[in-house]
Amino acid sequence: MRFFHTLTFRVLVGSCLLLIILFGYYALFAVRFHERQMMDQVIDSAATVSDIIKNSMHYSMLENRSKDVKEIIDSVGHEPEVEGIYIYNKRGEIITSTNKSEEGTVVDMRAEACFVCHASAQPLQSVPRERYRIYVGMQGYRVLGWINPIRNEPSCSNAECHAHPPDQTVLGVLDVRMSLQKGDMNIADARRELVSYAVIGTAIVALSSGIFLFVTVHRPVRKLREGTRQISAGHLDHRIFLASKDEIGDLARAFNEMTKNLENAERENRLWSQTLETRVDEKTAELKQIHEQILQIEKMASLGKLSATVAHELNNPLEGILNYCKLISKRLKKLEPTQAVQSTLEDLDLVISEVQRCGNIVKNLLLFSKRQVGEFGLVTVAAIVDKAVRLMQHHFKISNVRFQSEIAVSDATIMCDENQIQQALIALFVNAVEAMPQGGDLRVAVAPDSSGGVRMSVADTGTGISREDIPHLFEPFFTTKKEGKGVGLGLSVVYGILERHEGTVSVESEPGKGTVFTLIFPPPGMHRPRVEGGEAVS
Repeated sequence: MRFFHTLTFRVLVGSCLLLIILFGYYALFAVRFHERQMMDQVIDSAATVSDIIKNSMHYSMLENRSKDVKEIIDSVGHEPEVEGIYIYNKRGEIITSTNKSEEGTVVDMRAEACFVCHASAQPLQSVPRERYRIYVGMQGYRVLGWINPIRNEPSCSNAECHAHPPDQTVLGVLDVRMSLQKGDMNIADARRELVSYAVIGTAIVALSSGIFLFVTVHRPVRKLREGTRQISAGHLDHRIFLASKDEIGDLARAFNEMTKNLENAERENRLWSQTLETRVDEKTAELKQIHEQILQIEKMASLGKLSATVAHELNNPLEGILNYCKLISKRLKKLEPTQAVQSTLEDLDLVISEVQRCGNIVKNLLLFSKRQVGEFGLVTVAAIVDKAVRLMQHHFKISNVRFQSEIAVSDATIMCDENQIQQALIALFVNAVEAMPQGGDLRVAVAPDSSGGVRMSVADTGTGISREDIPHLFEPFFTTKKEGKGVGLGLSVVYGILERHEGTVSVESEPGKGTVFTLIFPPPGMHRPRVEGGEAVS
């Protein structure tokens, strides 16, 4: 009974159920497909036989040789799978039949042969598309009847022997009935064979899966379970021996390593109790050393933050230069390959290589550098946006990003350091493009703010930001990008720039619906540069 509560049993039951469902669907599909194919063949055979009989009787019927017509019907009617052949006139009278006793009788218009055309009060003027019907005969097996209309062709209506009025479209019906007994038996045999194959295949795969799971899962898990019981009982010298190299083998090796560490720790604890004072002195010395290391790490972290900030600020113009060099190189490659063009392309490749090398050097910058602050002045917001877009437009094209700007007041101005605001916009643009790996829409809107300043919003249709990450977005070195895709300084730099300009930056986002960053700048007359360390930094 314990086996029924094991992981192996659950996996095995789940696998078997999946196999039963898959093989069941396959068997059902195969049986239906086979039945449909065989029925289509029988229907095509009935149609062919009917057309052959009709064409064979055509000349004899024109010559009014009813004896020849009966001979043809009798000859074909003796075939094994032909159940019967009947010719009806429009009144339902059987003119000719393989069963001589039925000739001259009138059939019920609601019978199988007549119901297709006489289902309503007025019979159809033409035979419908579905000319066949399937019913159970008196012998107990299914019969397929194919109705073939005998139309009043010009050769028939103009004949002198038995002319019919031209307005009579259908003279009668040829009804060929084919036995489906053999076909049904074949279908039943095929159904049993397919079901048997499905059951056998399911059983074989289930048995193989059970053996495989028992060897690869049940045995190792049982050894692991026994090992944990031994450790809980205090037998730290117990080891699990598994030669497999899969995850369970790794778990067994990790278990052995853990027990070894526990055994060492227990031995160390015994020694610790014997030499407590010596160990305390040693640990005190270690803590002192660790404290000194932590101080050094904090110094290096501060230095690293400053270096990374400088690297981030220089990386954007370098990236702009690199993009324009690549754009010029692509344009030159479209020209005629003259010596001057080739020489220029080689120079551009050298420039691209050196710019990339400068970017790598800047990213690895570790020297302390003092932040430089530009001059403040009145600048139109439209000019700042235009310059930032020109630097990024090639990047937009490569990334399949559609840019749109909506500037409500074209002459709106702010008191700012133009380069820093441009840098902040480029940082937001870069983040927006990276948030839309498959392309999307990027929109910048500028409008007056209720405080008298200027409100600028940068909206994208990217992946969005989760609510848990929004409070930490402007913290240095915090990033939601994958490892190696960013250092987490872009938004902290944007925040610092807005703070130096006495503005504010806020964000609204929802995963899967994009992000909107809103920058608010104060009126030009209200801005006062801030002073840090005796130097105006605004």
